[in-house]
Amino acid sequence: MAIEVGGKLIEVDEEGFLVDRADWSEEVSEAIANRDGIELKDEHVGLIDYFRDYYEEHEVHPTMHVLVQRLGKMIGDRFHEHKQYEKFLYMLFPRDPVSELCKLAGLPKPLPSEHDG
Repeated sequence: MAIEVGGKLIEVDEEGFLVDRADWSEEVSEAIANRDGIELKDEHVGLIDYFRDYYEEHEVHPTMHVLVQRLGKMIGDRFHEHKQYEKFLYMLFPRDPVSELCKLAGLPKPLPSEHDG
């Protein structure tokens, strides 16, 4: 399978994850989001950047627990409870925030056990 971005075909697997991480760009992320029915806004882009930075530093994507803990602290009083932040993430990415963020950030598909751990 492939998506077209700027006249170039980018290979993706059957779920839309990049076959070659080197193909990632903001334009590729936008094309994947459009294909998945997501309109990227500042919150989405900030989380995509966070995932890319985290992966580069730790060689693994953040789990939902890490995402809620770290980003919840960064946002502060906007979300008083971690469950509220988790609900916010599901509002942005209704199907599966961690998996969708990995896809949009050009990262490998997370294993089922990696979503919560």
